[in-house]
Amino acid sequence: MKNYRITVNGTAYDVAVEELGGSAAPASAPAAAPVAAAPAAAAPAPSAGAGSITVTAPMPGKILAVKASVGQAVKKGDVVLILEAMKMENEVVAPEDGTVASIDVAVGAAVEAGDTLATLN
Repeated sequence: MKNYRITVNGTAYDVAVEELGGSAAPASAPAAAPVAAAPAAAAPAPSAGAGSITVTAPMPGKILAVKASVGQAVKKGDVVLILEAMKMENEVVAPEDGTVASIDVAVGAAVEAGDTLATLN
């Protein structure tokens, strides 16, 4: 038997799983009981208004630093955020000249590839 904690829709369950393939008779496992899950961190609300140019995550990772602020003018290639992926720091840059309209993530947030990190006007 192996014990696992599985989270479904924010509710954590402790479960015991039996490996099959042996000749042993299955042991009766206690019914899974819900366990209080740690509250998920709330995603920061997008600042003021979203811009028309999106800055997206190139890969899954964790936001280490936000280098630009709302209202700041940026040029194509300027660093907007630092994204950690596979223990490497990756600079996420502005795709074109503009003004930062919103920063849609906070330091420490986990992101997936394609997630919107910021918007520009």
